[in-house]
Amino acid sequence: MKRLSIGKIRGLQQIANSDGIFTMCAMDHRESLRSMIDEGHPEEVDYTEMVERKLELCSTLAKYASAVLLDPIFGAAQCISHGVLPDSTGLLVSLEATGYEGGKGHRLTKLLDEWSVGKIKRMGASAVKILVYYRPDLKQLASQQLDTVNRVAKECIEYDLPFLVEPKSYPVDKEIDNPREFAVQKERLVIETARDITALPVDVLKAEFPADLHYKQDEPELINLCHQLDMSSQVPWVILSAGVDFDLFCHQVEIACQAGASGFLGGRAIWQEAMYIDDTRERVHYLSTVGADRLKRLTGIASKYAVPWYKRYGVATRELAHISPGWYKEY
Repeated sequence: MKRLSIGKIRGLQQIANSDGIFTMCAMDHRESLRSMIDEGHPEEVDYTEMVERKLELCSTLAKYASAVLLDPIFGAAQCISHGVLPDSTGLLVSLEATGYEGGKGHRLTKLLDEWSVGKIKRMGASAVKILVYYRPDLKQLASQQLDTVNRVAKECIEYDLPFLVEPKSYPVDKEIDNPREFAVQKERLVIETARDITALPVDVLKAEFPADLHYKQDEPELINLCHQLDMSSQVPWVILSAGVDFDLFCHQVEIACQAGASGFLGGRAIWQEAMYIDDTRERVHYLSTVGADRLKRLTGIASKYAVPWYKRYGVATRELAHISPGWYKEY
């Protein structure tokens, strides 16, 4: 059983709700958000516009989430300084640079220059998140990606911050032009990836749904795949939305939580339609009504079915870690 340190416990408490369930909203999008704002000319979307969208997302949705995930460039510090991040809502901050190095079939994650776990700790965030493109069957590349994760994991141990990892699979070779073939492979990839990533000292896995519901709808099969994912993960896991439509994400969250997930970390499935609305007032109204209602509905599903994070660690709320009389001397 993994022994939790006091700082990591505190961070996990901050990003979960009072029942130990993660009901988190992702807002750390960068290039994908630019493309939503101006599909034809994303490069023309400036810093001010990006910050404005982050402030809108945070001010309308953060109060309904146990935590929000923000990026360091446009969102994290800005939402704090504008007072739109409630003190009762946890803050996760991303560490990776946007995009990836290498070609589409050989993706290598890079960390954001001049940004670090130490800075995330200093700004008062609750946890660190990194996205890694990952194919367990590309051995050499997988090894490089695991090295990056392990390096960040050690920094998170040093600064005693929870570490959340988001591995994302992607098509290679013939799969690139054959989505059905990639969907077949994805089931195995997601489950094997969970095993690889959580063998490292990470604290929460942000997992893809281990099937493509466009090609597989059989409920017992889907639940079985999520059970396999659950057994492969050595830490609490949450399901990500990957920009699917909202109703589909609700279905995924329900199945995943029934199979052992500790909640969700959803982004575009909750708010993406709003980003195509040009009028600021209409956009904010949409987020305040439709977006808020979606987050509440997902929270209801997770609260009903999800496994509290501390149960995954085999501990009880009354004693998440054994504290000796002289703990502060060794800390």
